[in-house]
Amino acid sequence: MKKLLSLIAIAAFGLTTAFAQTPATTPAKAKTVVKKEVKTTTAPAKATAKQETKKVETKTTATATKLKADGTPDKRFTENKTKTVTKVVGPTKKDGTADMRYKANKPTPKKN
Repeated sequence: MKKLLSLIAIAAFGLTTAFAQTPATTPAKAKTVVKKEVKTTTAPAKATAKQETKKVETKTTATATKLKADGTPDKRFTENKTKTVTKVVGPTKKDGTADMRYKANKPTPKKN
């Protein structure tokens, strides 16, 4: 009797895990975007009227050219990776980092 109940329990467990892996719904279709072309016409200018042209200048920064969707620089690109170089005031270790055993290299404590 115990063997029969254990076989039923194993079969039920196997069936539930097999059905749990199937997708519940089919993926939604991608939306198609239709772009409309807009034509603009301008009125002919009179010969006596002066036409003024305005220059629009766009400035781009060379340091953060690649951006994520939220506007922050994407760190996967080398031009966005910045390394901060700190100058150590006191004695240093062999690898060039500050030796924290000395008072000159210890951070100042924050006052509440």
